[in-house]
Amino acid sequence: MIKLADAAADFLASKRIAVTGVSRNPAGHGSNAVYERLLERGFEVFPVNPNATMIGDRPCYPDLASIPGGVEAVVIGTSPKYAKATVEQAVAAGIKKVWMHRSVDAGSVDPAAAAYGREHGLTVIDGGCPLMFDPAADGGHKFMCGVLKFFGKVPRTV
Repeated sequence: MIKLADAAADFLASKRIAVTGVSRNPAGHGSNAVYERLLERGFEVFPVNPNATMIGDRPCYPDLASIPGGVEAVVIGTSPKYAKATVEQAVAAGIKKVWMHRSVDAGSVDPAAAAYGREHGLTVIDGGCPLMFDPAADGGHKFMCGVLKFFGKVPRTV
């Protein structure tokens, strides 16, 4: 088992990150918040949504395999029912780091997808949000991380 803080630091050491579930209509979508913050913090970020070709003025990709040059990590921000397919794409693409976004609800976490990823050598963070950890963090997300850890919504180890 890896401490969450260590897994988060390794994940956020990646410079090329895909974010699935980024919407053309960003209001209320956690994926869009993650995508925008990572862009602001200097990451090379790629939105993934099979139903969009552009997010703002940037190209959007239908799947992980379509991203030119590939990525090092992926944030899953879709419904949990799509998580396993995304983890399978990550395995096929050689991506070794996956973060299943979760806040107060079930988020994108699918235990079967997490198990599949781990069985295939991926580091899978199954809960929480990249914005809870530096260099992407802010005070509100850090506070939320502590509260959600207390209630078991953010794992302590992965």
